Amino acid sequence: MEIESKLHAVDWIILSVTLCSIVLYGTYVTRKNATVTDYIKGGNDSKWWTIGLSVMATQASAITFLSTPGQAFHSGMGFVQFYFGLPIAMIIICVVFIPIYHKLKVYTAYEFLEGRFDLKTRSLAAILFLIQRGLSAGITIFAPAIILSAVLGWDLFTLNIIIGFLVIIYTVSGGTKAVNVTQKQQMIIIFIGMIIAFYMIMSQLPADITFSKALDIAGASGKMKVLDFSFDLSNRYTVWTGILGGTFLMLSYFGTDQSQVQRYLSGKSVRESQLGLIFNGLLKVPMQFFILLIGVMVFVFYQFNPSPLNFNPGANEQVAKSKYVEEYQQLEAAHIAIENTKKLLFSNGFQEEEKQQILELNEQDLLLKVKSKAIIDKIDAENISDKVESNDKDYVFIHFILNNLPRGIIGLLLAVILSAAMSSTASELNALASTTAIDLYKRNVREDKSEVHYVKASKWFTLAWGMIAISVACIANLFDNLIQLVNIIGSIFYGNVLGIFLLAFFIKFVKGNAVFVAALITQVLIIGVFLLDWLPYLWLNLVGCALVMGIAIIIQFFISIKKKDAKNTAPV
Repeated sequence: MEIESKLHAVDWIILSVTLCSIVLYGTYVTRKNATVTDYIKGGNDSKWWTIGLSVMATQASAITFLSTPGQAFHSGMGFVQFYFGLPIAMIIICVVFIPIYHKLKVYTAYEFLEGRFDLKTRSLAAILFLIQRGLSAGITIFAPAIILSAVLGWDLFTLNIIIGFLVIIYTVSGGTKAVNVTQKQQMIIIFIGMIIAFYMIMSQLPADITFSKALDIAGASGKMKVLDFSFDLSNRYTVWTGILGGTFLMLSYFGTDQSQVQRYLSGKSVRESQLGLIFNGLLKVPMQFFILLIGVMVFVFYQFNPSPLNFNPGANEQVAKSKYVEEYQQLEAAHIAIENTKKLLFSNGFQEEEKQQILELNEQDLLLKVKSKAIIDKIDAENISDKVESNDKDYVFIHFILNNLPRGIIGLLLAVILSAAMSSTASELNALASTTAIDLYKRNVREDKSEVHYVKASKWFTLAWGMIAISVACIANLFDNLIQLVNIIGSIFYGNVLGIFLLAFFIKFVKGNAVFVAALITQVLIIGVFLLDWLPYLWLNLVGCALVMGIAIIIQFFISIKKKDAKNTAPV
């Protein structure tokens, strides 16, 4: 498979012009930021549609457009349940979080915690955010590097550095406003690109395969099961994990994660910020459903067209040069035979009684894929100098784009995915720098400097976090699935941080010392629960939140008793 030949001059032109225009525009329109308010809060003049698109673009990284179709291709539409808690979270944040943040005129979410508790609690929450978001920023750089690695044949290390510095340029220059103004353009490109991708997939299906028939084919293979009402804790995605665990994750992400809070802190008013989040809440679930549907349609496309046993071209190249090539070719032959059998069934218009046969064929094909990955893992273990990844979920959509779409459209869709990467990474670096500058540097190190000093410090911190994110990207791997990896990292920390904020908002008798100790204990416990794999990761958000609140209340209760006893025994 000669992937390099798929990218023509017109694709390069569309890709280059799109990305360079975004970088240059963002740098130019925000070049005069001189105060902390301008740099960190974007001058407090953002309209609701800017906030809504910026919030959406921050969450919709390249991982969304790489991993989500791959997730649907392998597992179907059930992943959409992950987002069921988002509208609920948006309403709670609009009613509780936004009015408090705007009333206090904070630069970061964590400023509020010092006034309510103390400096050490504020600093701890900020540090927990920096750890998880710093790791996630590296993954959002790594995701588009995969694309260009497949397109250009360049090594991931070089691409991580190039992509990282491309984002650093306008984020350092323009701060929050640069992120906001570029994200509007990026989301427009993303919407147009995904609609075109869906149209192109449907147009390349056989003439007699309508959208309705395509859904029937996907359903026969178990890809259209959207809702799962089971209480099976081994199942990551159910209605209950989405509504309960998802709500707590989204509350934490949109309510306490500075990369999102900073988007709506730039709002012109409380109303503009609230409308922006409501806009995001209404549009996000349908958008994710549509992206998953694209992945399912790619699956249908490959029921009528040849697909590789493994979608990672680098893995296939390594196998071709290895001693396992004959064994792998036998698996490929069996895979092709299964594909041909399914194609015949679908082309003839399968009957209801043939659905079981289709499911059995899918199981046989899945077993072949497992065996092929085992071979790739053997090669990887023996080949230390040139590592290869057996997981191919994140290569499914890019494989389809590069091998089945016409010139020009390929460049546009690559621009879509890279625009998403730039928007998300820029938001993360901007938030990491703001939190470091305001919550740690200004509050703990240099509290008496000028506005210009803190703007310069924020720029230097943006550069530093950009370098850290690039470093994380350089040591990352595909894990099980990139979009799951980002959410797992968040779930380990988010519940704890959310619990701290809920204590601050609603449990007034709990003080700083109790919260600080409870947060430390909770973080250790949650990491332990994750490592022991006791619960699906979405439940960590609910458990973490409940733990920190419960432990803090108990500790405060004993502190109060101790103080009362000390007061009663004190000499009169």
